[in-house]
Amino acid sequence: MKLKLAGVFGCSLLALVSLLGGITIINAKSGNRYTQQVLSQSQQQYTNTTIPFKRGSITDRNGTILANSVKVYNLVLDCVEINKNPEKYKEPTKAALEEYFGIDQDTVEDLLTGDDTKASQYQILQKEVTMEEKKAFEASLEIPEDEEEKKALGEEEVTRRQSVRGIYFEENYKRIYPLESLACDVIGFTDSDDTATWGLEGYYNSTLNGSNGRKFGYMGENETLEQTIIEAENGKNLTTTIDATIQEIVEKYISAFDRALSAGPNNKKNAKKKGAENIAVIVEDPNTGEILAMASSGTYDLNNPRDLTGSYTDLEIANMDDEETKEALFAMWKNYCVSQNYEPGSVIKPIVVASALESGAITEDSRFVCDGGEEIGEDYVRCAVYPDSHGAESVGEVIQNSCNDGMMAIGRKMGASLFLEYQSKFNFGTRTGIDLPSEETGLLFSEDNMYEMELATSAFGQGFNCTMIQEIAAMSAAINGGVYYQPHLVKEITDEDGKVVKNITPTILKQPISEEVSADVREYMGMSVESGTSKSAKVKGYSMGGKTGTAEKLNEKEKGNYLVSFIGFAPLDKPEVIIYTVVDTPNVEEQASSTYPQYLSQAILSEVLPYMNIYQDEPTDEETVLWEGFYGVPKMTDIIKDGVSNPYGTILDQGFGDGDPQEEEANNEETDGITNEDAGIDEDDATYEEDAYGMEDLEDQIRR
Repeated sequence: MKLKLAGVFGCSLLALVSLLGGITIINAKSGNRYTQQVLSQSQQQYTNTTIPFKRGSITDRNGTILANSVKVYNLVLDCVEINKNPEKYKEPTKAALEEYFGIDQDTVEDLLTGDDTKASQYQILQKEVTMEEKKAFEASLEIPEDEEEKKALGEEEVTRRQSVRGIYFEENYKRIYPLESLACDVIGFTDSDDTATWGLEGYYNSTLNGSNGRKFGYMGENETLEQTIIEAENGKNLTTTIDATIQEIVEKYISAFDRALSAGPNNKKNAKKKGAENIAVIVEDPNTGEILAMASSGTYDLNNPRDLTGSYTDLEIANMDDEETKEALFAMWKNYCVSQNYEPGSVIKPIVVASALESGAITEDSRFVCDGGEEIGEDYVRCAVYPDSHGAESVGEVIQNSCNDGMMAIGRKMGASLFLEYQSKFNFGTRTGIDLPSEETGLLFSEDNMYEMELATSAFGQGFNCTMIQEIAAMSAAINGGVYYQPHLVKEITDEDGKVVKNITPTILKQPISEEVSADVREYMGMSVESGTSKSAKVKGYSMGGKTGTAEKLNEKEKGNYLVSFIGFAPLDKPEVIIYTVVDTPNVEEQASSTYPQYLSQAILSEVLPYMNIYQDEPTDEETVLWEGFYGVPKMTDIIKDGVSNPYGTILDQGFGDGDPQEEEANNEETDGITNEDAGIDEDDATYEEDAYGMEDLEDQIRR
């Protein structure tokens, strides 16, 4: 027995010695190769991994988020990991991907077996997976450490969870715009690789962007796993001068105005109905150059910027080729307020008068006679009231009456050289430098080609081009005491911790006129609102100044159409806000009426002035009555007061503007969200009016 035991022990010992010897030989010859393979498999998830930066946010002046980047994930499939044991791993993994991410099992199968992909460790199955989706998936695979909990799951479920392999998540960021289309012309949007061309996103692209980090995995000298991480540097944040509430008020009334006129005579067959070719508004602080709101019609959702359905019909979109689609997108993304040249019309007159007063070409006591027009060469240039006339006028009355004849006389007194000098002083013909891309310069005459006719028409805003931002910046200087501030949209740049990196203060570029001349201009524009062409813009209880504009389009393509405008400010003596409204080719029979932009400006200011805590400075017992096209548009103050702005629905609910009147009753819970009972209206009360808003009379007026 002892001999047998000794033999067994000896054989075992010999086998062990042989095994150790074999391992020693293998390790000596191929140990490094096998070690590298093992370490390589362990470090795959660390090797040369990009850590994405977070693009900076954009907020309004009060902290409301306009653009932000949220963390999302790429769902990645490691085919090699699953193919190590496909019988065990493949089916559970495919089933889990289908259940939690809706990925078709055949798609996964093709990747696992395809010649080009089966050896791949990086196949993106889905992008923009949310944090919630990721957590739900990971929770479904967790195996409890507690034995009782594990036992409660059952052996089959534990095996299933352990068999889901080869899935991992790669961090990324997605750009979102919580307020969707609000201020779309100003904000712009990013492409998938965090590059941008339009709006603030484009102008401040390098500021908003950071730099990616890297995670490196490698083997050290002693064949140990080493890791080096270079953290990502996140982008900077922008605090804009925009006030989201004012912006919302502006866009609300632009939209209502657009729809109210959209059933006009200028609609084209199969084309989108709209109230004008474009409707645009800028609201600015004249004492700093800060833009409080900037908008135009034809908005789009920044989260889906290539959706044309807001500006074109399905039929129009279907008939577009690639080049036409590109042109349509560029037209939709274009910021009308800074990128569109046009002839401004009579809104330029106060600036011309300011220039003439400052230069000494005229004085406050100068008098002019309007006899209906001026004969220049073989042409007769008419005043707007021709064949009538304004007669004898003071300087203020020339502005009040918007008299072209008087303005031509003022232009003649200045002469071409002086006129062009002051155009330059007010920055016409030059970019304002606003922090937005694609700003146009306008187009002016030179002294060589400004003859008598060109000087005469330029004096009342025809013949030369400018942009909206040029006009409002120049007018701000004319009424704020004579100081020209550079208009701007960003007031502060901060880092990811909120520390101020750059504080953008108001920049004074020049002082084209004196305080005394500026006071005269305010007085003259006040006359225009009180008893002149700007009366329709008046907000009761506020002193205001303003000036209308009606510019005829003279090019062959657009001949006979008009661009009408209004620029105004309040209060009169110490302006705190200025608004400029342009309606380009209104969809009406008689386009040459500046009442349309006045209606729009009045409605906007009726809410903006109280919101800005600008107090009434004139006694009044009257309420401001808005244009009938705004009947029922919800006012911020009304909603705060009782939660219901108009229990009868709006003028738009009655079908005005879209050409397709609704057939449902306008006063039930389905159409306006509230019943008479909930609104506190007793239909049996003798004072109850079924047509309290005079909709039937209004309908007749609109049809006429």
